[in-house]
Amino acid sequence: MSSHYPSYLLENAVNEFAKLPGIGRKTALRLVLHLLRQDDVSLENFASAIATLKHDVKYCSCCHNISDSEVCAICSDKSRDASTVCVVENIKEVMAIENTVQFRGLYHVLGGIISPIDGIGPSDIEISSLVDRVKSGEVTEVILALSATMEGDTTNFYIYRKLQPYNVKVSIIARGVAIGDEIEYADEITLGRSIINRTPFDESYKTVSK
Repeated sequence: MSSHYPSYLLENAVNEFAKLPGIGRKTALRLVLHLLRQDDVSLENFASAIATLKHDVKYCSCCHNISDSEVCAICSDKSRDASTVCVVENIKEVMAIENTVQFRGLYHVLGGIISPIDGIGPSDIEISSLVDRVKSGEVTEVILALSATMEGDTTNFYIYRKLQPYNVKVSIIARGVAIGDEIEYADEITLGRSIINRTPFDESYKTVSK
């Protein structure tokens, strides 16, 4: 038994919670003690929700968004504009953009961005499946909506080069989202405007390169 905790079971639970991003040991302890005060049904529901999420959650076969079915609700929605695809890093960006109610196209979730320092290359994220979607001929515009960081810009340029052989417009969200900002933390008005005021990627790249 640890000298800092009255119970090994308590310490073990705190250790697991502390592995979550943004959760320090003090916060982990507070969360564990909160759970201990809950009745058995509430605690079982909590544990069941986590276990069910891990075992039963699916990833959309089309856009790779988290889904309850083989094809997500957005890709299945016939009222959406299937000719326009917005490329994002992960599902948090999908949720952020959906909250703006300014975009009625479809999405493509990369599942990360190119980051050599972290050992993440083009083959580690969903770029080839994006190219395949464009090859099918239904997509006429690809909107790059990655965070304005060095890694995001590197990924944007790589995707742009991969899509150049195809007859598809590649645009990038307006830089209303400041350089270095994460898409998910942008306010809805700014994010919505940045999508509406998107610009052709080649023009954006030429401006940055000058």
